[in-house]
Amino acid sequence: MPTAISPLILPVNFRADDFFAFHLRDRQNIAEIVENNVLRKGILWDNSPAQLIITIDQQMATIKLEVDDSSNIANDQKMIEIGKHMLGLQQAIEQFETQYLSHPIIGQLIQHQQGLRIYQSASAFEALVWAIIGQQISVTAAIAIRRRFIQATGSMHSSGIWCFPNEQQVAATDDDTLRQTGFSAGKIVAIRALCAAIIDKQIDLSVQINQNNHQELANQLLNLKGIGPWTVSYALLRGFNYLDGSLHGDVAVRRNLQPLLKMATQPTAKETEKWLTEFSPWRALVAAHLWRSQSAAGY
Repeated sequence: MPTAISPLILPVNFRADDFFAFHLRDRQNIAEIVENNVLRKGILWDNSPAQLIITIDQQMATIKLEVDDSSNIANDQKMIEIGKHMLGLQQAIEQFETQYLSHPIIGQLIQHQQGLRIYQSASAFEALVWAIIGQQISVTAAIAIRRRFIQATGSMHSSGIWCFPNEQQVAATDDDTLRQTGFSAGKIVAIRALCAAIIDKQIDLSVQINQNNHQELANQLLNLKGIGPWTVSYALLRGFNYLDGSLHGDVAVRRNLQPLLKMATQPTAKETEKWLTEFSPWRALVAAHLWRSQSAAGY
């Protein structure tokens, strides 16, 4: 089993507890296992089952990869990039905090949650699938569906951990199996359209997303049946490090915004959208701060 190890220095205010809380959402631990300061996650590495191990010790993260395929040698630079990606280190949150730490409304929130960043899914495809699964259902229900989905479509590493599937594996899974995992008819349509677009190279998920080109990918995704604005904004946030999606329709964002604005009733999606406009290009990061004010695992 080929193994590679790479070290990574972390920022002084890195919130390791939040990072591990994000990966502890599924207590059945089939695809992500957290033990003390170590995360083990099943991924596909060049289509081969692999176990990614991230260990955090003070200001140092160690990225270790164990690949089942003996001919698949891990590339150190690629490992470092996936480590930075998953740890959210490609986000310029220091700029955001400098700009808004003294803000009369969200300044105190930022001060209490300084260093907050968006921990990323291992791949953009995983982020998109999670966003589709999470459409209009609770996080608890989405976690259970995701678990069954991985077991029905994914593959297992020799360590026993499950690896999130790729688009080819999902495309090869029949509708009945997807229904049994908890997918609604609409979500099956959406994930079929997504997989087909990736396989046919109509959509390229390897592109680096920024303020200048995000709309092109967003439009491509919105053209797929079953994928709407919330799904796109959440997937861009969780899979592409894009921090300006407007998550004004998110129930938790609106619920946690109400006490912050001292409103008698929960703000509407339209009111929330208008309020978030001030914080562009950081709207999704502001939404994450609102999520975090409720729960470490809730963002």
